[in-house]
Amino acid sequence: MSKPPKNKKNQINIELTEDIAEGIYSNLAIITHSNSEFIVDFVRIMPGVPKAKVKSRIVLTPQHAKRLWKALSDNIAKFEAMHGLITDKGPVDDIPPVHFGGPPSQA
Repeated sequence: MSKPPKNKKNQINIELTEDIAEGIYSNLAIITHSNSEFIVDFVRIMPGVPKAKVKSRIVLTPQHAKRLWKALSDNIAKFEAMHGLITDKGPVDDIPPVHFGGPPSQA
């Protein structure tokens, strides 16, 4: 019989439903922020279609945004160590800047 981990009370049970597990494809992220939150809009741009749609919006506190940035940086470094450098060129480079008001957007 195995013992449960000592820090079991600090564990979180996370449920991933089938519809969320399928994911949503995005090839552009638009990031804006206020003094209290970061908003990340995930957009799908399709070739030959003049209108793009926001497929998902995530609102984060500044602290969670920084944790996400650190986690993404760590995971990108691990990915590149295994698979080689990710190039930052592609069809998205031809997309004009997007602005919804507020601070400038970044992808």
